[in-house]
Amino acid sequence: METVTHFLNDSIEFYKWSLTIADKRVEKWPLMESPFPTLGISFLYLLFLWVGPKYMQHREPFQFRKTLIIYNFSMVVLNFYICKELYLGSRAAGYSYRCQPVNYSDDVNEVRIAAALWWYYISKGVEYLDTVFFILRKKFNQVSFLHVYHHCTMFILWWIGIKWVAGGQSFFGAHINAAIHVIMYLYYGLAAFGPKIQKYLWWKKYLTIIQMIQFHVTIGHAGHSLYIGCDFPRWMHWALIGYAVTFIILFANFYYQTYRRHPRREGPSKGGKAVPNGVSAATNGIGKIGEDQAMSENGRTQKKGRAKRE
Repeated sequence: METVTHFLNDSIEFYKWSLTIADKRVEKWPLMESPFPTLGISFLYLLFLWVGPKYMQHREPFQFRKTLIIYNFSMVVLNFYICKELYLGSRAAGYSYRCQPVNYSDDVNEVRIAAALWWYYISKGVEYLDTVFFILRKKFNQVSFLHVYHHCTMFILWWIGIKWVAGGQSFFGAHINAAIHVIMYLYYGLAAFGPKIQKYLWWKKYLTIIQMIQFHVTIGHAGHSLYIGCDFPRWMHWALIGYAVTFIILFANFYYQTYRRHPRREGPSKGGKAVPNGVSAATNGIGKIGEDQAMSENGRTQKKGRAKRE
């Protein structure tokens, strides 16, 4: 018991010390003063993962067609905005893609980049809705370990990224990931329109491939920064590398199971519908901290019974 007490006391002291080197610019921004709001939202997310399926067990699935169209295209706009702001801000600030230390000044371009990264963090919280829609539509098989691991860790880890390094090397992974999310949510949004559009969505498999390439690029970028001694927290580089490796393993397994071991047809099956939001996002993040997706197959048939309307 004494050991546990010492560990807790040391952890609290370490956290207090870490706050002295946190980014003062973001201190008063929404959700950034303390980790508890982020942890609380994540706890409610995990609680819904347990309560949601029980609640829906004897109920008919919701349809949410219009809601999904609005949600997915809103995410396209949000990620495009983040991508655009990071690109223009980093260009104006003269950022290097090889090594970029964090500039904690109130320079207009640096604050612009920090704000874009904060929106990126917020987008990871909004993405919890992907899982909520799956459960309310009784697509329980879409809520895989990869799906939950990605969503829950991204939101929490990016709070750390914004709190301490809202700029510098952090822009690289977030920039790439936001661009990929534009394509991913565009796919989701188009799939939500139904069979007339779904038959043209032959390219979903390549989203997974792009994601896997992203993780390798992220590792290469972080490894290069370590090699040249870039003035960016080394522990964040190592954490990013380890995090990206877990995604490579999980996505490689998903790709093998989906497209190699049990190849699936790209078109919708008879009487079936594509599953909008069938790419479960993963990511590339604090440098990023890393992202995205497990693809669902077109043509999963709805459970028998009439779906609830919105």
